[in-house]
Amino acid sequence: MKYKITISFLSFCFFLLAATTISAQEKATIKGQVDLTNKETADNVSIVLKGTKIGTNTDSKGYYEIKNLKPGTYVIKVSSVGYSSKEKSISLNAGDEVVENFTISSNSEQLDEIVINGTGKKNTFARKETQQVSRLPLKNLENPQVYTTITGELLKEQVVTNIDDALKNAPGLTQLWASTGRGGDGAGYFSLRGFAVQPTMINGLPGLSNGSLDPANIDRIEVIKGPSGTLFGSSLISYGGLINITTKKPYDHFGGEVSYTAGSYGLNRVTADVNTPLDDEHKINFRLNTAYHSEDSFQDSGFRKSFFFAPSLSYEATDRLSFLINTEFLSSESTNPTMLFLDRSSPLRVHNIDELGYDNKRSYTSNELTLKTPSYSLQGQMNYKISDQWTSQTVLARSSTKSQGYYAYLYEITNSGLFPDIKNGIVLGRSFTNNDSSTLTTDIQQNFIGDFKIGNLRNRIVAGLDYFNRMQIDNGTDYAYNESLIYIGSDPLQTVNEDVFGITDPASYITDGDNGILSKAHADSVLANKGVNNSKQKQETFSAYVSNVINITPALSAMASLRMDRFMNTGDVTTKADDFNQTTFSPKFGLVYQPIIDKVSLFANYMDGFVNPSPITDVLPDGSRQPRTFKPEHATQFEVGTKLNVFSDKLYATFSYYDTKVKDMVYTDYGATTTISYQDGGQRNKGFEAEIVANPVQGLNIVFGYSYNDALLTQGLADFVNHRPESAGPQNLANLWASYKFVEGDLKGFGLGFGGNYASDNKIMNRTVAGVFTIPEYTVLNSSIFYGTEKYTLTLKINNIANEDIYDGWSTVHPKDARSAVASFSYRF
Repeated sequence: MKYKITISFLSFCFFLLAATTISAQEKATIKGQVDLTNKETADNVSIVLKGTKIGTNTDSKGYYEIKNLKPGTYVIKVSSVGYSSKEKSISLNAGDEVVENFTISSNSEQLDEIVINGTGKKNTFARKETQQVSRLPLKNLENPQVYTTITGELLKEQVVTNIDDALKNAPGLTQLWASTGRGGDGAGYFSLRGFAVQPTMINGLPGLSNGSLDPANIDRIEVIKGPSGTLFGSSLISYGGLINITTKKPYDHFGGEVSYTAGSYGLNRVTADVNTPLDDEHKINFRLNTAYHSEDSFQDSGFRKSFFFAPSLSYEATDRLSFLINTEFLSSESTNPTMLFLDRSSPLRVHNIDELGYDNKRSYTSNELTLKTPSYSLQGQMNYKISDQWTSQTVLARSSTKSQGYYAYLYEITNSGLFPDIKNGIVLGRSFTNNDSSTLTTDIQQNFIGDFKIGNLRNRIVAGLDYFNRMQIDNGTDYAYNESLIYIGSDPLQTVNEDVFGITDPASYITDGDNGILSKAHADSVLANKGVNNSKQKQETFSAYVSNVINITPALSAMASLRMDRFMNTGDVTTKADDFNQTTFSPKFGLVYQPIIDKVSLFANYMDGFVNPSPITDVLPDGSRQPRTFKPEHATQFEVGTKLNVFSDKLYATFSYYDTKVKDMVYTDYGATTTISYQDGGQRNKGFEAEIVANPVQGLNIVFGYSYNDALLTQGLADFVNHRPESAGPQNLANLWASYKFVEGDLKGFGLGFGGNYASDNKIMNRTVAGVFTIPEYTVLNSSIFYGTEKYTLTLKINNIANEDIYDGWSTVHPKDARSAVASFSYRF
């Protein structure tokens, strides 16, 4: 393997590091602590010296420090969106170390928070405090729901360049499908607590994509566990939970970072993050995150190129009123990943990777056949402080994602009768289409957030209204099926049944891959004879919800929540046959007891999730068609566990056991001449999860997760009942990342990182008739070495050190993650 990391690049980086000098002039220091009157943690509060470009932000305990200041008079401004700002004038002499503490009061509690690049201080991988999970100002230990936070600091240290690698840091989450780019559902699929889910939420609002998301604008990722229909509805999440991406926000001083990453398989990536105030009072602040990415596949064909552009603007109009606008634009072009779809209706010829005999370097595709997946999202927030107890938040979100180009897949047809002599091998037919589709979403929310007392009982409440609209337009071509065939296996092909598909020249259709590349010209000639779709689908949802947390005592709190959801399906806008409306309710309850307040909590929750199934047209035995609608499916979860925040924030941990039951699941029985749907399916997933984020000694950070998931389909089609669902992924998952950075001595600034992922056997096909196909367990190890100063960071990393052959799948086989090396250089200003 060739690692495309040049000596000249490394030399240049080290030259820049060596060129960094420290001024010999004796300068002054300002430091101190910021407290909040509502007793929340003053994490990431902005500290700026007015009239300069000098500033910093507080750490997880509210401490700040600004070094190397020239003697003189400065005005310190302390501020954070959602809180009143404070200013203080101070005079510094050479060598002074002045301590200035501040207390700021709540101004506009909002669902987002300003987050600035971390200072590298302790336990930066454990930014657990977030209001987007509960839509309330709740600490992690006060929240009866489990969630994992993946911080931007962790992603930088791991040199993460795609969303798939970022999500490997979440316990109980594993990939099922890579992003296909196809219309409607082209984003990657993941299994979360045994249920399929896609990353569809940005800042707690809809943010769809048909491609792979760029991580350049990610401040943190919140993987929220369990059926969360009460606060987040049903349209974009799953019974296992949801994946929410929190973006970077503007702050009120000048700063930024540029970086370049190069690596194996032609990886070239440039990112920039620039923030600047736009007025003298620093009330209007602008931030831009952008990235260019180019990368080839480790297979014989395949690539991805993208350009990402994400401007954002914040405006503090008054002490009561503030605005925030986030936008993201992504232009991407790629080949779709190689996926081998196994035969779903006949007994499998092969049952594991060894029997399959697949060379995972073969893509069976062409760089001529590409998909473009442009997308944009826009979010606007208005936050207004009504009183000391109440805040209003008004939010608008719009997103558009498109899929334009060729999507192809390989589907097994060994048992079609065409190949009677094959014993050890399979034949796959290539099918493809030309996509031309788009999905448009609109979401409007109005939230009222209160924090008040009734008698001696503290109440924290959110009451909201939500309107969601999704329009899907499809003008792509029909599929061309089995246009060419691929043989994988060891047996020579003896005879071919020429009557099937009318094939008279087997040599022109059967290939071992050497001459089986599908050209754009050939694809166009075939699709020219296919029909073109003219479909427009529409769905709307009106919702109202309320959630209240009551502190019965300082140590004991209870949560009660309820959502009313009115689902209106227009379906095909040209017909009334699939129109229907229905209403459902979704409750949520939780209890938290803290035997040691702010250190240890015991929690239990009962949660509800739901899905409004789309209408299905049955084909009856007499050949007639009958449209059918269904009542909502429902999933309920009971969960108990404990959360820890001990040793002065050096150890965060969560341990939980959950039991999730789904009823009224819709499924379809495909007969020889009939298609009949039913709604009496059931599933039960239960398991255990553990997460530890630790900073045992200065410089050492550890992230560890483990999950066990026991999933079973209890009712439904006989072919699946009493089997582990194919969407459940591996039963056991583990993730680890540990890094140590020297904080003093001759090696100060140097660091090492090590970690990886483990997955047990994965039954990607698990049926009574077809049998079982198992992807074997794997352990992937990664390691890095880095050197950083206040201004520069250079990181070298090896992924999949042992070059393990690994796969994921969901009735499909998809090869992934060969060994690679990357080098990243960042400069901060």
